[in-house]
Amino acid sequence: MTTAPTRTTPPAVPLRTGPAIALLLVSAFVVVLNETAMGVSIPHIMDGFGVSAASAQWLTTAFMLTMAVVIPITGVLLQRFPLRRNFFTAMGLFTVGTAIAAFAPEFEVLLAARVVQALGTAIMLPMLFTTVMQLVKPEHRGRTMGLVTIVTAAAPALGPTVSGVIVSSLGWRWVFIIVLPIAVLAIVAGAVWLRNVTPTVLARFDVLSVLMSAVGFSALIYGLASIGEQAERGGGLPSWIPIFVGVVVLTGLVARQLALRDTDRVLLDVRVFADRLFTMSTITIVIVSIALFGSLILLPLYIQQVLGEPAYVSGLMLLPGGVLSGVLAPFVGMAYDKVGPRALILPGAIVVTGAMAAFSTLGTDTPVWLVIGMHMLLSVGAAMMMTPLMTTALGAVTPKLYPHASAIVNTLQQVSGAAGTALFITLFTVAATASAGENPLTALAGGVGTAFGVGAVISAAGIILALFLRKPPAPAMPAEADQKEVAV
Repeated sequence: MTTAPTRTTPPAVPLRTGPAIALLLVSAFVVVLNETAMGVSIPHIMDGFGVSAASAQWLTTAFMLTMAVVIPITGVLLQRFPLRRNFFTAMGLFTVGTAIAAFAPEFEVLLAARVVQALGTAIMLPMLFTTVMQLVKPEHRGRTMGLVTIVTAAAPALGPTVSGVIVSSLGWRWVFIIVLPIAVLAIVAGAVWLRNVTPTVLARFDVLSVLMSAVGFSALIYGLASIGEQAERGGGLPSWIPIFVGVVVLTGLVARQLALRDTDRVLLDVRVFADRLFTMSTITIVIVSIALFGSLILLPLYIQQVLGEPAYVSGLMLLPGGVLSGVLAPFVGMAYDKVGPRALILPGAIVVTGAMAAFSTLGTDTPVWLVIGMHMLLSVGAAMMMTPLMTTALGAVTPKLYPHASAIVNTLQQVSGAAGTALFITLFTVAATASAGENPLTALAGGVGTAFGVGAVISAAGIILALFLRKPPAPAMPAEADQKEVAV
């Protein structure tokens, strides 16, 4: 008979949690930075291995699909295994993948290395969120989650810029070579400083749930990712087929999780959605992610194809907004601890919607400084929203559900990112094609305006949802008197 999960190791809340969280922050920053650095490298990789753009794009697609498959199972991983083992697994996989990628003799080897990197990255991000929720007292979570937002905001902004400089001066392999010693140092630091300071419970993998999750999420994200290509080129497998398969399989997955909810085999405990605050916060995160990922893919296209700027210039133009978002994140986190989520998320949602509306006015002669200013405005709004939303969503559930909540939120961010990319690219392509009889640049600018206009409407839903958000009640923290460390 299958029983409910039983705690096998006592909670261990140390007096000083700073070193553990700092190490996780630095490690996560490195893996996310490397994740977003690939885009600029792809043309050089195509030349180096003599592969087509369609083949080279799999370096990004395979990474994204691997993340979609692995992140849902991290809820069980983080419950079942102690922190040190999860950390060494994540950073070990990332380091091995980085080493293989740096010296890959063939394209297929490089592609396999990216998959190994993604395995580590997929574990690292939910582990960071879950550890913060388990170790940091509720009254200080906003400040700490603000530091986490630096990882999710500044690293993606710095990735393309840093890689552009490295690739231009040293070659694409150095994107991996430079990261490799940093990853090794993180592992060494973990061996010295990291302790098992989070609780574990008995949890087992349900094989059928794992298979359904892998098929469902990968099919859904693959279908969403292919929508833009279908709109632009046509041919190939219709996008609706993998999307339909994904939705059907994921519906079955939800039904199975409900059936397993009181056992130790639940993969994603969907009971977290029974909390209205978690549900509304998560929906708002999805809305913001659609807007941010959509703009992240469309703005470089506009800068390069309409304004005629080279790739490295587009990266530099988006850099100030990303850096600003990272700088603001800790201050937003501290403000959250004092005033709660609504006072930050509501004005943030208004700013994001206004920025998206401003982007809808982009034309063929829009000054570069104005584009930079609009993106900085969008970054300010996003910074005001993401830290409070993540803190509110994860804080709304009971502590035993933190790993599942983190896995679900991170998975939905991957799905919404693919959806935002698909939506913006499709709207851009369709609108530009409809105006094909006009000046080509005018048609492209019109497509950009249409996509951002729809994005503004979607973002406006965040304003309405923000009205109903509040600070979650503080749960009981594990007893600080129990300092027992669990075995690796």
